Amino acid sequence: MTKPIPAPAAAAARSACDDALAEDLGWALGVVFRGYVAAATTALADVPGGPRGYQVIAAAARSEVGSQLALAHHLGIDRTVMTYMLDDLEAAGLIERQPDPADRRARRVIVTAQGTKLLATLDSRLQAAEADLLAPLNAAERMNFRSQLQAVAAHVNALDPPESLCSLAEQVNAEVTAPNPLTPAGPRP
Repeated sequence: MTKPIPAPAAAAARSACDDALAEDLGWALGVVFRGYVAAATTALADVPGGPRGYQVIAAAARSEVGSQLALAHHLGIDRTVMTYMLDDLEAAGLIERQPDPADRRARRVIVTAQGTKLLATLDSRLQAAEADLLAPLNAAERMNFRSQLQAVAAHVNALDPPESLCSLAEQVNAEVTAPNPLTPAGPRP
């Protein structure tokens, strides 16, 4: 059994570790990603499916991708998972599936008035969470950071596109939530 590290010693150890990792891009990306996932999950807790449910509603409301299958492909969600996600969103009164006038076999995903209202609330919460996460940056730096991050993401995605964004997100989430064997167990300050 290991003894707990006294709080001042733990803080000093974290500071030394943070200093050693200051130039490590992977560490920085991991910390920012972990913070973003936590903030987004909290901000989007009111929607079935959390962040993925939000993406479905947002994509259905803001894009020309209308059919259930096209929406699944657009978001990188397996079509069977998409069916369950849409069932939950429809049961909550946030979306409707209607026959596509161009193809009666296909269903179009339509956001309801209740879904549109919730989407506006969720957008505000997500913006607030992002602003909190990016608080150390001024407005110009935030815009520059987003622009640079989008450019790097587009480059990386073009070099090595994931087979499925859904499986990639699940893999990353598993890595983020896996216990770190180097971190002592117990509450964090």
